[in-house]
Amino acid sequence: MATAKKSAKAEVKNEVLKSKRFVIRKALLGKGAIVEFTNKEGKVYKYSHDEVYNANKARFEAMNCFKKYKSYTATNSMPTFAREFIIE
Repeated sequence: MATAKKSAKAEVKNEVLKSKRFVIRKALLGKGAIVEFTNKEGKVYKYSHDEVYNANKARFEAMNCFKKYKSYTATNSMPTFAREFIIE
């Protein structure tokens, strides 16, 4: 049963993941995830996880947090380097 649950989770493909913060995670790479997050002011941002990562791969791989925790987050707004990937 755990195997079935794991394979269902692996197939995110264009599913919209809702979050309270901007996030890039190694676990989501290559899964076609669309992330929608709402900041503290209620502004909603939606972006393609893989497109943001692929365009900024060197940036993420150089970050200590990405090396240690395999993720990068921003709570208050969409990072400037990712704003061109906002989906309307």
